[in-house]
Amino acid sequence: MNLIPLGQSGLQVTPICLGTMTFGEQVNQAEAHAMLDRSLARGVNFLDTAEMYAVPPRAETFGATETILGNWFAARPGVREKVVLASKVAGPSRGMPWIRGENSGLTRAEIVNACDASLRRLQTDVIDLYQIHWPARNAPSFGALYFDPAYDKPCASIHEQLEAMAELVKAGKVRAIGLSNETPYGVHEFVRLAEQHGLPRVATVQNPYCLINRTWENGLDETCHHLGVGLLAYSPLGFGLLTGKYDEGGIHHPATEEAKRGRMALYERMKSQRWGRPEALEASRLYNALAREHGLTPVQLALAFCYRNPKVASTIIGVTSMAQLEECLDAWAVELTPELRKAVDAIRWQHRDPAQ
Repeated sequence: MNLIPLGQSGLQVTPICLGTMTFGEQVNQAEAHAMLDRSLARGVNFLDTAEMYAVPPRAETFGATETILGNWFAARPGVREKVVLASKVAGPSRGMPWIRGENSGLTRAEIVNACDASLRRLQTDVIDLYQIHWPARNAPSFGALYFDPAYDKPCASIHEQLEAMAELVKAGKVRAIGLSNETPYGVHEFVRLAEQHGLPRVATVQNPYCLINRTWENGLDETCHHLGVGLLAYSPLGFGLLTGKYDEGGIHHPATEEAKRGRMALYERMKSQRWGRPEALEASRLYNALAREHGLTPVQLALAFCYRNPKVASTIIGVTSMAQLEECLDAWAVELTPELRKAVDAIRWQHRDPAQ
């Protein structure tokens, strides 16, 4: 894998990033460290985490993933310099009062304090890419389809958030900044205000992008292209729907042991989210069948769709076993024929983005 630039940040990363949100919940520390070792040995230099992790979020596991990563760095002197480390500051509560209470507006002080806490857990002096996990303002995300101004409430302005990031960059605690779960308006405003006031410019936006959620292509792709902002594609396997393991039995009555161990089967709260919609499973079954018709596994099709897309800077993979990690990394070798790409688009034309 060749290294690619992240926006205009100067950071160079592999086009595959190891996501770590399962570390501390489905994956214990010893297993996580083994997966981190293996990823590094296979050439992956990009790691993504967040203060909120592990997932599904609980007060008991808040910060656990960063702690596991910090212990990995501490146990392996010199390895921190070999990786590009990304983390995220959580936005307003969304039902997680243990982070900063129910009334957080993602103020300048909250961002700075959150970064300092992450640095302590990660046992490092600098976070290479520090991202805002979701907007402080009212914006449609995590499955919400429409913007409703009735839900607007006071929060820190984008300018104030950028000033906080500037403080962290100036102090040497952060090298570059990014966004996550953002809209075209949000990305444009962050870039516009940064350029207007001489503040750090966002390098990336981390949004869902996969066969059953291509909403990034509904306008945000144009924004990112013209502003030089890279896409970090998360959930490329649609929370497991695009692996094929839920094709029989679905998420409510999983038919195999592998499916029973999947997060969509294990955690009830996830069944009611966007990935748990019946329409999402229906479309996934069509893509999974298409993969098999073309001599590929569902995982190979889903990942190659992201890996081979020039619009994607880096694809974030999440795994719960070494076997899954190897499968995801091996899929880098897969190429998609023009015929198969047309067939993928034909399914999307009929089913659009059911996991939006």
